[in-house]
Amino acid sequence: MPHTNALIDATSPYLLQHAHNPVNWQAWSEELITKAKAEDKLILVSIGYAACHWCHVMEHESFEDEKVAAVMNEHFICIKVDREERPDVDHYYMSAVQLMGQQGGWPLNVIALPDGRPIWGGTYFPKETWVENLKTIAAFYKGKKSKAEEFAAQLQEGIHQVSLMPEVEEEVPFSRGLLQNGVNGWKRHFDYEEGGRAGAPKFPMPVNLDFLLYYGFVNSDDAVLDFVETTLQKMARGGIYDQVGGGFARYSVDEKWKVPHFEKMLYDNGQLISVYSKAYQHFKNEGFKTVVYETIAFVERELMDESGAFYSSLDADSEGEEGKFYVWRKDELFEVLEEEYDLFADYFNVNGKGFWEHNNYILLRDRSNEAFAEKHGLSLNQLEVKVGKWKYALLKARSKRVRPGLDDKTLTSWNALMLKGLTDAYKAFGNEEFLSLAIKNADFIENNLIREDGQLYHSWKNDFTSIDAFLEDYALLIEAFLALYEVSGDEKWLALADKLVDYVFAHFYDEEKRLFYFNRFNADAVITNHFQKEDNVIPAANSVMANNLHRLYLIHGKPEFLETAKKMLQYITSHFTNYPMAYANWGTLLLKLTAPYFEVAVCGINSRLLIDKLQKGFYPHVLWAFTEQESEVALLKDRFDQSRDLIYVCKNGTCNLPVEDVNEAAKKLSIK
Repeated sequence: MPHTNALIDATSPYLLQHAHNPVNWQAWSEELITKAKAEDKLILVSIGYAACHWCHVMEHESFEDEKVAAVMNEHFICIKVDREERPDVDHYYMSAVQLMGQQGGWPLNVIALPDGRPIWGGTYFPKETWVENLKTIAAFYKGKKSKAEEFAAQLQEGIHQVSLMPEVEEEVPFSRGLLQNGVNGWKRHFDYEEGGRAGAPKFPMPVNLDFLLYYGFVNSDDAVLDFVETTLQKMARGGIYDQVGGGFARYSVDEKWKVPHFEKMLYDNGQLISVYSKAYQHFKNEGFKTVVYETIAFVERELMDESGAFYSSLDADSEGEEGKFYVWRKDELFEVLEEEYDLFADYFNVNGKGFWEHNNYILLRDRSNEAFAEKHGLSLNQLEVKVGKWKYALLKARSKRVRPGLDDKTLTSWNALMLKGLTDAYKAFGNEEFLSLAIKNADFIENNLIREDGQLYHSWKNDFTSIDAFLEDYALLIEAFLALYEVSGDEKWLALADKLVDYVFAHFYDEEKRLFYFNRFNADAVITNHFQKEDNVIPAANSVMANNLHRLYLIHGKPEFLETAKKMLQYITSHFTNYPMAYANWGTLLLKLTAPYFEVAVCGINSRLLIDKLQKGFYPHVLWAFTEQESEVALLKDRFDQSRDLIYVCKNGTCNLPVEDVNEAAKKLSIK
């Protein structure tokens, strides 16, 4: 390699991809800002991630070009940022670009003053435009420094304003009517035929689906439940789902879930395992069970480190072509399947429906196994055996191909989402392998990412931890540990969740606003701190914390946690009706507070068996706890009886007389 820059020492695969660019890239650090100030040199911040297609394009066109690099090196201190490692830096500069009236996206390229305050930015730029812009900005700074300072100050004020929460002007009472109004407006955007949000592209939004499943169940809203089932069914049969190897791609570029953007992210798959597990509990759709089993197998096979850590993502591209690893030509399929080819081609639409480009086909389905079996005179069992053999044969054939790039860093927040997915899958199916995978991952996190005082690291790779964790890491890990406590009964996970909660209150909580900052307090930081409140593909860190506090209030009987959760929710209630899709996880908390919600405490030497039976049902409105011995946990305290197994059904800490029969307990959980 003719060039090597400072990124050669990075652990992020995205940064390492740029380590041999002729650009003098450096990784983000506060020290670089000091250096830029000393040299009075503008900063160029370029942000992306390993699975980002247009990031690769811009690298190839511009950052690998020596002439372009010469312009960048002459005028700027050049900083490369992996947005998955530094979501705070990404949020700050993304806010700036949006305030400038530009479209946000990745790669995100920003030019900032030597102190880090942005003055210009955008996303992908073709090479000539990029060089022209760089020269113009450099000349502008040289000739009109005071103008640049003035603009930076105005923009910084704007960023500051959007980063902080306005006061709650009037408290909107929590009510089911509020939820209903929000969902009724949301229904106008439902695609009842194909599922998901009407139009293209289509993203699987697990936070939204999870809320709508709970909402539809509580309110007996068949339109919402049908929409959720249709969405999950169409996704599972579409090209967005890897029909051969399991797991979901990031999104579909069309309105029928056919052509995916082929990268696979851990955070999507972890959350979708949760949603499909819950949906199976409610709808009893066998296809949903298949999705859960295949997706967990995919994650274990392709995204799991032997230590128990989960990697971040798989690239969309292999051999420089998007989707090459996943699509098939007819001759390739015929070679693998031989006399079974015709039946296979009908099942997976190797026809006009599945045709993509360059004689390649995306495998997808358009009917149920029952309908297909009937059409071809097969029993359901015969068909399922055939499909299993086809998938096995194609997976074997595909394994000989050049694999897509793997982003093998481990992020605490994304691992927490996968850990939670495994606990939800265990609840639904009782498969001990799912629980042992969950415990293996939780043990890894405990041993590698949590310090003695409760401080977390955000990232891990090859036994090396880096970057102080963000609120997202703490909130999602607390949620995952509480979920693991519910299914394992091991109070160690509850104790760790408590320790993390204490740390978050000490280092992230704003007493006045009664919300949690995204970054730990640091008055000298270049980046403006913010309150993350809008749910997106991943739920907002504050909405997760509010739900966590509600759970911990019920487990420990701490009313101050409930009061804080309610105060946090007040910031959202006035927005929920108009924009429920951005506040779905807050909507989940609103459901818990306005519809019947139960705690179930199972105590006795056979309590694990009883709770496993109970948890198989669909109970989004229940918090579970069990113990096989005496416990000091408030919800379980003084309830253990050596001679018999007792099931307590409680509401807000007030419990009915215990029962011993699972069916009798289940009747008490009815919300009708």
